[in-house]
Amino acid sequence: MAVNENQSQSIHLCKATFDKIPKEKRDRILNVAIKEFADNGFQNTSIQQIAKKAGISVGSVYKYFENKETMFSMVVHEGMSSLEELLMSLADSSDDIIVKAEKIIRELLKYSRKHPELIKLYCQLTTSDNSEFLNGISQRIEAVSASVYTVAISKAQETGDVRDDINPAFFAFLLDNIFMMLQFTTACDYYKERFFIYTGKQATESDDLIVEQTLKFLKAAFNFK
Repeated sequence: MAVNENQSQSIHLCKATFDKIPKEKRDRILNVAIKEFADNGFQNTSIQQIAKKAGISVGSVYKYFENKETMFSMVVHEGMSSLEELLMSLADSSDDIIVKAEKIIRELLKYSRKHPELIKLYCQLTTSDNSEFLNGISQRIEAVSASVYTVAISKAQETGDVRDDINPAFFAFLLDNIFMMLQFTTACDYYKERFFIYTGKQATESDDLIVEQTLKFLKAAFNFK
């Protein structure tokens, strides 16, 4: 279930108001909100604690956001929109599927290391038993990845870069799971430790090694019958 029409309208109206305040203040509020939601979860985070840590009044928060749900939606939208745009631009390029995959992996790793709190937040959305509201947000994010990867694989089949006996949607699901786990290993303690157990310290500290080994796995999956 995607974010419904009423939620989308609320986000749009709040964004129009929020964008009018000074950038420094806007960034401060968003950064505090991201950290609080990532550290404590949606249910255990309050508007009051975000306002206090951002150094603004609760009343000011409600001038920018209708409620906590709208604030959370805005945080996720602002945090993930640039990554979504990047994925779509890479998928639409004329590069072959492996070149696209390498660019996506490198960008995902770079983005995840730059925005660890957002990745923690995303991890919570995708690995917890959430409310209908939170599930709606996570499914909206997943829908973008599903579309981008499915289209990219289908195009690669048309050019002969990818074997023709695979289901693009199924392989997109598997591909997204690989990419998602790589993101989580950069920011989420459980996945960091799990990655270390399997691969050792050398792999956890080398993006080049991560890219190299992942691409070898994908080449075997995409190109061999």
